[in-house]
Amino acid sequence: MDDDVRSLKEGDLESRQESVRLLLSRAEQDDASAIAALRTVVRDYRDFHRSIYCRVLNQIEVFGDADLEAPLLTALADTRYNCQAWAATGCSVLGIRAAVPALLDLVDNPQWIVRERAIVGLGVLGDETVVGVLAPLLQDPTDWVRHRAADALAAIGGDAALAALWAEFAHRRYERIGYIASALAQFAPAVIPRLIDAAESADPDQRYWAATALGSTGDERAVPTLARLVAEDRGSTVFDGRVSVSAKKGLRTLRRIQAAIAARGESADQAPT
Repeated sequence: MDDDVRSLKEGDLESRQESVRLLLSRAEQDDASAIAALRTVVRDYRDFHRSIYCRVLNQIEVFGDADLEAPLLTALADTRYNCQAWAATGCSVLGIRAAVPALLDLVDNPQWIVRERAIVGLGVLGDETVVGVLAPLLQDPTDWVRHRAADALAAIGGDAALAALWAEFAHRRYERIGYIASALAQFAPAVIPRLIDAAESADPDQRYWAATALGSTGDERAVPTLARLVAEDRGSTVFDGRVSVSAKKGLRTLRRIQAAIAARGESADQAPT
């Protein structure tokens, strides 16, 4: 292991980065020495160049386990080393729920990548107690922040997350809310009746996004509503989208989802026992 660790500390940066690649490849083959060296980078991260740490953390699933919790939490709070984004990723991948308080503190970080990894991490590790922090991000002026927040709320699930997403669906602050529609679809089947009701709204924008969400559920119960919107709805949105077109795309999406589910089922049935 000593030689492997040395290869990550010595020589030019390009050669050290190549050593990371080789060690990760070996770790995928359960090479004990490579796994130990990569874990050393996480435990003794300040002894390594930030570029090495980031590359190692990008594939922590190859070698990491719960024993790395303490150094990851330390790195998550280490503003001087400045690799909090990658520490957040490591905590998320390894399911380290003790990282949630630190991730909450990073939601407003001035570095966009730290902020993004914190929001994503809260979706992976958080529960309904973090919804109050994530929900206001659905109103953020930055598009990707709204997207990540919606995804995180969908991943957390529960009544509070659904309520936050539905509020944005019903009272749109932005014209294009496909990310909200996709997130709401994750609450199927419970949300389907509400989406079907929304597809009857007098507001063509709401009907448009309801159709998008219904298609993303992959649920057969959405088909009659989508088919009706295709055949009868001539409404247009504020951004010149047509409700009938959204419904047609929704039907195609629904069928693709159903076909993918069926294919996975067939593969499982054919798998050797």
